[in-house]
Amino acid sequence: MAAHPSLVKLSEEFRKDVIELAPNHYIAVGYAASNVHMIVGDDGVIIIDTTETTKAASNVFAEFRKITDKPVKTIILTHSHRDHISGASIFAEGGSPDIYASHHFKSDLVVVGEKRPTPTEIMIERTKRQFGMGLSWPEERVNLGVGPGDRPLEGMGQGFLPPTKLMPEGRHKILSCGVEIELMLAQGETPDHMIVWSPAHKVLFCGDNFYHSFPNLYAIRGTAYRDFNSWADTMDILSSFNAEILSPGHSRPIYGAQNIRSVLEDYRDAIRHVVSETAKGMNEGKTPDEIAQEIQLPTALADKPYLQEFYGKVSYAARAYFAGTVGWFDGNPTNLNRMAPATEAEKIITLAGGADRVLETAQKAHKKSDNQWALALCDRLIAVDHHREEATQIKISALRQMADKEINAPARNYYLVCAKDLAK
Repeated sequence: MAAHPSLVKLSEEFRKDVIELAPNHYIAVGYAASNVHMIVGDDGVIIIDTTETTKAASNVFAEFRKITDKPVKTIILTHSHRDHISGASIFAEGGSPDIYASHHFKSDLVVVGEKRPTPTEIMIERTKRQFGMGLSWPEERVNLGVGPGDRPLEGMGQGFLPPTKLMPEGRHKILSCGVEIELMLAQGETPDHMIVWSPAHKVLFCGDNFYHSFPNLYAIRGTAYRDFNSWADTMDILSSFNAEILSPGHSRPIYGAQNIRSVLEDYRDAIRHVVSETAKGMNEGKTPDEIAQEIQLPTALADKPYLQEFYGKVSYAARAYFAGTVGWFDGNPTNLNRMAPATEAEKIITLAGGADRVLETAQKAHKKSDNQWALALCDRLIAVDHHREEATQIKISALRQMADKEINAPARNYYLVCAKDLAK
């Protein structure tokens, strides 16, 4: 199956590798959706993040055990996303390591603390689509945009251990295994994000506040509003460390203080550009659809390899900023009480001259690769059960064609999983 060449090339970013960042500082890349870090101390080991499955954690730990057999005495969770917290039991080896996390620690996919009503089922279903679960590798699921496409899924979410030490706001020194590190809360992709600084070797572990892609300011699996301005501000905080090595939660490390500073400043500027341009469009009375169609990064940023839309997407971010600041209403009074999809579909089909006419137009649009229009027409036919089989087949084919041209891995995966579901 075809895929966008840039997305195929990106897979090299996630080749399996255990890299020594600095003396006794290591990163395991490509073994899971997210990276795992290890710092070897005098009498034990510090682990930073633990992957999303027990199988992936076991694979990483086996590689780390080729380096040292010292016990894991400290585990640090940079944030609560499942791909960072779900292999802790493997690294703990049945012991009782200290497990550090932010005092804001809260996961949307792993229940922590008091239960309350949440739309868990839809989150899980959409997460499966975003990450292409059920797709073949490498033909369909090329990669995740921030991780390899072939990571193991056995033991998904089963190795989570709750934090034992919750860190308050500010910057805090801790001593573990004879190694002095600093923990600091730094909101970015999540409100509970925490970064780790190893001052002796000037290594900064930034979690998911930076990775080799335009940031995922909105995840199509469904997320609450991610605070764009706080994420941009955090880039200045990261820059202030003057790190010589930047080791992210996804993708490969970056070296050199000046290079790191430039990358972080570009990341910051890209986020702030989305904020300013979206706010400008809103103030001009434009709708989310109009803003999403128009907004682009300036060329100086758009050309950067680490700001390509492999994981996050500028248009998705603009929509999220609109909804996150003024809510779902786009300002057009017509949309205060929109018709149900089936009601609207029936009226549009009648206006168009009947279901046969709409199907014919959908077929022609698909043949011309005008697939977004073909999808819109097919959805209306399916909503009222007119020519359902033919419309479904057009939709499947259109989704697959759109996937092949898509540079954004979550969107590609979502298109393909939905096409596969429709074909059942």
